[in-house]
Amino acid sequence: MRSEPAGDLWRTAEAYEAYMGRWSRRLAPLFLTWLGPVPHRCWVDLGCGTGALSAQIARTCQPRRLLGLDLSETFLPYAAGQVPEATFLQGNAADTRLPAREFDHAVSGLVLNFTPDPVQALREMARLTRPGGQVALYVWDYAGQMQIMRHFFDAARRIDPGSAAFDDGIQAPICRPEPLRQALGAVGLMDVNVTALDIPAAFENFEAYWSPFLGGTGSAPKYCAALDPETRERIREAVRASLPTGPDGAILLALRAWAVKGTVPA
Repeated sequence: MRSEPAGDLWRTAEAYEAYMGRWSRRLAPLFLTWLGPVPHRCWVDLGCGTGALSAQIARTCQPRRLLGLDLSETFLPYAAGQVPEATFLQGNAADTRLPAREFDHAVSGLVLNFTPDPVQALREMARLTRPGGQVALYVWDYAGQMQIMRHFFDAARRIDPGSAAFDDGIQAPICRPEPLRQALGAVGLMDVNVTALDIPAAFENFEAYWSPFLGGTGSAPKYCAALDPETRERIREAVRASLPTGPDGAILLALRAWAVKGTVPA
């Protein structure tokens, strides 16, 4: 049913913004309010992407230093344009090559499940953070209330069982409260806490919901781009039928992310 996948997972900043970046920008204020940071601290944003979390840190936390790292050459210029007061570098979240204990906060947004070794990425975040500092992140509740993706993959799997290989609700078991809590504890963090971050997602009509899936950037769009036209159309209509649609065609969904934080031992 599928042709060869086109390109890598993260192709363009604009496509990512239309697909997930805009929702991450709405999660970031809730996440930082939950962290409750004090001003004039040093921050590193690992897997900074298009700068959604970095922008909110710069806007509300008065950082003394703000560094963003990402592997994507296409995302970094976009992030730098959004947050000129920060420094952005290309780097691997699991092996940054940065000096240890340089930051008060090591954070990431919607990244952990895309790292080949999530525990190693957490270990690197802890290494970069000063004693008494904070490691914190958020990830989508892929298996539950991340309804944009659940409607898509629940419909796709009825038509093409192979879609499960792209479904982070199946492929990313760490994106649940207890696995997150255990993972932070496993790298030696203390006072680990998990909370839900909830936002609504409103779409004017079905096309507004569907068009980001055609951008080729992200798990579901990459899967969608590799489909033959007939299968893609069958999935499209199955998704359309599953969505809660109002009389005027508007669609309102719930989006949940899990946030987790822990303290580096003194």
